[in-house]
Amino acid sequence: MPASLWLALQQPASPAAKGGAPVWWWPVEIGLIIAIFYFVMIRPQRRQQEAQRQLLSSVQKGDQVVTASGIVGEVVYLKDDQVTIRSGETKLVVLKTAIAQITNRAPAEAKAS
Repeated sequence: MPASLWLALQQPASPAAKGGAPVWWWPVEIGLIIAIFYFVMIRPQRRQQEAQRQLLSSVQKGDQVVTASGIVGEVVYLKDDQVTIRSGETKLVVLKTAIAQITNRAPAEAKAS
């Protein structure tokens, strides 16, 4: 092996040749990852939970609703955390949290009474 090649292999690599980011950069990278995670995952989930909370608080007698299990029915009675719905000729008592969406709102006359 030539001496110059042997000397070149024995030299420590320069900081630029090592590759990678400087030491001060890793906290910035972690911060960016956390920010991206927040804006992609956590924030939309909180908005969705707030929308569901508003939907459940606005349920009224006469509304046509769809439950999380796919049952379509009309609200006939409301309790604190339970809702009685009529689906076909059957009345079902479901938890208010099981309501996935309101398909048709009750007419204004039904809301007043």
